[in-house]
Amino acid sequence: MKEIRQQEFFGERPLYATKDARIIDCMFGEGESPLKESGNIEVEGCTFGWKYPLWYCNNVKVDNCTWLEMGRSGVWYTRNISVNNSLLHAPKNFRRCDGVMLTDVVFNDAKETFWSCKNVKLKNVTAKGDYFAMNSENLDIDGLVLDGNYFLDGAKNAVVRNSKLISKDAFWNCENITVYDSYISGEYLGWNSKNVQFINCTIESDQGMCYIDDLVLENCKLVNTTLAFEYSNVDADVTTSIDSVFNPYSGRISAPMIDELIVENDKVDPAKTQIDCGQIRKVSERPEWLR
Repeated sequence: MKEIRQQEFFGERPLYATKDARIIDCMFGEGESPLKESGNIEVEGCTFGWKYPLWYCNNVKVDNCTWLEMGRSGVWYTRNISVNNSLLHAPKNFRRCDGVMLTDVVFNDAKETFWSCKNVKLKNVTAKGDYFAMNSENLDIDGLVLDGNYFLDGAKNAVVRNSKLISKDAFWNCENITVYDSYISGEYLGWNSKNVQFINCTIESDQGMCYIDDLVLENCKLVNTTLAFEYSNVDADVTTSIDSVFNPYSGRISAPMIDELIVENDKVDPAKTQIDCGQIRKVSERPEWLR
């Protein structure tokens, strides 16, 4: 395997279609697509200062690298890439990739990142930006710290563990999602999704977990959570009180207490939902905005 070490590259496609190479401590300055169509490469200690550095590549290992602000749209249409111990300042990274593994990576601007990717593993990733991992599938996520709305919109077949998510409208339009041992805070959690499970999670959400087909909560805390479960098929074991529950479609809800249970008999059949609750402080037939 040849080595390319301590060089600066500028202009269009300076290392186009490089094969079987180690690229070490190099700087890629102004100029698009420096490593486009490359394969079987290892990139270590490098800086990407301009757009589209790793498009249409195969079998790439990246370690201790930096994407500067203009290194945007960095990895598209690439197969089998691992990125470790790296910092990315640029948005719109990782699009339509297949086989991505990230470990100890920080995205300072993760806006519109991981769109339409397949077979993704993220370990100890920190990201700030909206629409992270939209329309992606087959995701294994462990230790994600995310500050950004619309997380996993339209995603399929995802497992999330040990994560902290500050995200309005997270898990919308999803299918086959399981979240373990995580903290989630954001309005309108999980709408229009199918087969969603939260296990050992702490959730804060206004109008959260509504319009879900096959929603499961196991040993979860619902803190500051209002108007939950509207039109959802739900099987929920909740260990805390719930501020309010609104028009669950069917299933079972178990909690120590519900502050307010709102059921519109002309909209849902209350007999379809079993409520196992030590105390219900208030039962209402209409939500506040219709009274």
